[in-house]
Amino acid sequence: MKAAIYYGQEDVRIEELEKPEAGGNDIVIKNLYASICGTDVAVYTHGPNTGHRITVGSEFGHEMVSEVVQVGKNVKRIKVGDIVYPYPRLAKGDPRRAGTAGGFSEYVLIPNAELDKQVYEIPAQIPPKTACLIEPFTVGFRAARRSSPQKGENAIVFGAGTIGIASAIGLKYFGCDQVMICDHSDFRLEKARALGFTVCNNGREDLKGKAMECFGTAPSRFGPTADAGIYIDAAGAEPILELYQSIGKIESRMVVVAVRAGRRPVDVLAMTYSQHALIGSGGYFPEDVKDVIAVMASGKWDIGSIITDEYPLWQLPQAIERAAQVDEALNVVINYSLS
Repeated sequence: MKAAIYYGQEDVRIEELEKPEAGGNDIVIKNLYASICGTDVAVYTHGPNTGHRITVGSEFGHEMVSEVVQVGKNVKRIKVGDIVYPYPRLAKGDPRRAGTAGGFSEYVLIPNAELDKQVYEIPAQIPPKTACLIEPFTVGFRAARRSSPQKGENAIVFGAGTIGIASAIGLKYFGCDQVMICDHSDFRLEKARALGFTVCNNGREDLKGKAMECFGTAPSRFGPTADAGIYIDAAGAEPILELYQSIGKIESRMVVVAVRAGRRPVDVLAMTYSQHALIGSGGYFPEDVKDVIAVMASGKWDIGSIITDEYPLWQLPQAIERAAQVDEALNVVINYSLS
């Protein structure tokens, strides 16, 4: 089989490896599509230890949808031909390998495979190309869930990438009334607008004023502000936390899901007086997978529309570079049917 091997900064090579064989408790899957994560872009662009933990000289990739091609004799409820989502935290039997599940390899061995544990069956209503977004969408849904959304609340999401859009859809799914998505990329904001969200280019627009127009007003420590109870940072830009502390209404909360957020100064006294909450969100759990699959199967949002580019496996380096072009691309995928 062909597999992408990570050798370090801007060094990914497509190599021939032995195709895996299933033991009695295992399955082998053939990847159909694999999505490129922001952490894949980070380790490619900046080198090891700047995104997911990826071992130099190993396979990598973790956002994929696959077809079952071999089933061990002891495996129950999984059959050849099933279309499945491999759950990265468990797919290889080691949660530390969540970023190296083999999304950029033609075939993957799933040891000790159990349905609704290592793999989840994809309903026929979900196109396989859309299903390769399940993994990043579970991250966004976890962030939305961590905000403890209440029915009728309004929310602001920073970042119109895959995780930001997923968080916005998750907030709506959990009962929020209106959700605004902010970004500096008009290209990405148009994708968010097409999904039904109010958008704001906060690089040149007055976010507070636009949000007050959209949501109405509420009290803050500094006077009237937008009636938004939830803020989600899916962008990781340095000024976002300070911006939230200056405009967040009393008793609002911010969830940080951006992996590149790093260290930020927090005005603890202002947080105390404003009754603000700062919440971290990382990864995902089985409940998030089930919610995302339900939303995708419903067809309420055209989630596949955020996929802007498809590449064959042998062009993975170019695909990763394309994914870094935030003003021209949103979600970039590897299509294994392309030669």
